[in-house]
Amino acid sequence: MEAGVRYAGLRGRERGMIEDTIGKIESKIQSADAIKDERRSELLELLGTLKSEVANLSRTHGEHAQSIAAFTELSTHEATRAEQNPQLLKLSLQGMSSSVKGFEQSHPRLVQIVNAISNTLSNLGI
Repeated sequence: MEAGVRYAGLRGRERGMIEDTIGKIESKIQSADAIKDERRSELLELLGTLKSEVANLSRTHGEHAQSIAAFTELSTHEATRAEQNPQLLKLSLQGMSSSVKGFEQSHPRLVQIVNAISNTLSNLGI
């Protein structure tokens, strides 16, 4: 029984970390002056969906869910930097896309959302 309690706590901690990461992404997007309001709204809406999809994934694939959230945070950071490094942005977006590989069948909505976020970040034109 004690092992089950530890397992449940770990899952809660993972979800908390994921929620914190997505919260940081939302803050970053809200405070980025260079993002047009239309794009900002689009990204925030996509993040809301991502939060739900990643929460579902974390029930069975906690580490994968954390990786997806972390690569999304990194990609957002690179896309909203004042002095962008195109190579770092490209690498972070590739990591984000790679983080959902293998989930096309079991979590197609998650893959779709991650790809939409990736495309939006890569097209910010900052």
